Amino acid sequence: MANATHEAGSGPLPRQIPYIIANEGAERFSFYGMRNILTPFLISTLLLFIPLEDRTGEAKHVFHTFVIGVYFFPLLGGFLADRYFGKYNTIFWLSLVYVAGHACLAIFEDNLTGFYFGLFLIALGAGGIKPLVSAFVGDQFDQTNKKRAKVVYDAFYWIINFGSFFASLLMPLFLKNYGPSVAFGIPGLLMALATLIFWLGNKKYVHVPPAPPSPDSLTRVARTALLAKKPGQGRPGLVVAAMGAAGAVVSLLMSFSWGFVIAACTALVLLLAFGGIGTAMQLERARGHHPDEAVEGVRAVLRILVVFALVTPFWSLFDQKASTWIVQANAMTSPVLNLLGWEFQILPAQMQAVNPALVMLLIPFNNLVIYPLLRKGGVEPTALRRMTAGIVFSAVSWLVIGWIQVSMDAGTPMSILWQLAPYALLTMGEVLVSATGLEFAYSQAPASMKGSIMSFWTLAVTVGNLWVLIVNASVKNDAVLGHIGDTGLSVIAFQMFFFAAFAMVTALLFGLYARRYKMVDNYRAQPAVA
Repeated sequence: MANATHEAGSGPLPRQIPYIIANEGAERFSFYGMRNILTPFLISTLLLFIPLEDRTGEAKHVFHTFVIGVYFFPLLGGFLADRYFGKYNTIFWLSLVYVAGHACLAIFEDNLTGFYFGLFLIALGAGGIKPLVSAFVGDQFDQTNKKRAKVVYDAFYWIINFGSFFASLLMPLFLKNYGPSVAFGIPGLLMALATLIFWLGNKKYVHVPPAPPSPDSLTRVARTALLAKKPGQGRPGLVVAAMGAAGAVVSLLMSFSWGFVIAACTALVLLLAFGGIGTAMQLERARGHHPDEAVEGVRAVLRILVVFALVTPFWSLFDQKASTWIVQANAMTSPVLNLLGWEFQILPAQMQAVNPALVMLLIPFNNLVIYPLLRKGGVEPTALRRMTAGIVFSAVSWLVIGWIQVSMDAGTPMSILWQLAPYALLTMGEVLVSATGLEFAYSQAPASMKGSIMSFWTLAVTVGNLWVLIVNASVKNDAVLGHIGDTGLSVIAFQMFFFAAFAMVTALLFGLYARRYKMVDNYRAQPAVA
């Protein structure tokens, strides 16, 4: 019976999982604790030297630039873990950098350079460990207990939102009542605790060693494919890749007018997109130079990257709940609520607590109610179907938030509680896209690319926030403002409906691609040994 259970993938849960889950809960409290008060702090305190009419736009720019950094540095963390130090060591040492960043925020509350340096350290630390912790969870499983992985990934995502909920609820109060030193210092203490918990489980973890340099790595297979000549044929893939490289150079040269962050991120996107397309066009030319397994591994990665690229618009919508939605909430009325005799007034930044609270409810609700009902109806809620539906939910949430903005622009006073509806829709989208994406990314990644693939998953968030910066920069153009004015909508309302349409189109493309995608199983074959 035990062997049958193991063969079915339903073996026992690894005993080291609680350390990783507890670490994640404390780390996420620290991250969301500082992130959710960042925009209000910038507007009310740090950016007072900027004219009032420009302050909100600059705060949004700083916020999304920070988020871009958080989700860019996973590339560095994934590379260091996969090639040199392994996941555990990379997570531990970057966690200490993370703690130092929190300390800078608390110490340099009124110093622009010191505060921004703290944001850089947090982006480096949080970003560097982000893909590795979720990949480290997957390393604790093998074929004997792989079915437990979905439950653990759901628990992993649940604890993320448990930490986020209390951070979103409490940190705005600490900022208002005790000031930024305390409000930014508490998340730092939580990050130190998270690092300690992670260290305590060291002896129990499964440590998958970093892969040695391989002559058949993804980059070497791609290079061979692009450079290989075929008698009587040109190299169209190389031409496409060269176009991407040329576009990247042009993008970097535009740094002075676009800003470095937009220019650098656009350059990276062009290199990855055109390089990937070019490699796919000539991939078969790598056969004979590299083993078939390596060539098929690159093909698998390229197919995964298409999925990740199509998810980027979701993140452009999701992350604006901590910027655009807060700006809208600042202009809304906030009623005094009475809960069991305790009267309180909701602060705009506290509305973000709705998101993690709903996540903690929706994950078990979907698993226990929605998915079983779909299966009974003959519809299997596969990972890609869930993600398609999630993008649609996010688009609908922005239609609702746009309607709220139009009503406000018409002079109708709107209660902050109206935001509950779009928060509910966006959160359902998050559960279907983000929680599912963690499992999908790990299961589809070739063994030697686990950390790097998880890094590309987080890079999708960077690109999503890049779209936000590009749209925000474009509405500063007089011609664009003129076209928006012709619609009769305010700039912020127009942007809301634009992002909703952006997501709807992407959902259609995602659904079409999902029908052609063939799932694979890349969990380890041998039992885990701690």
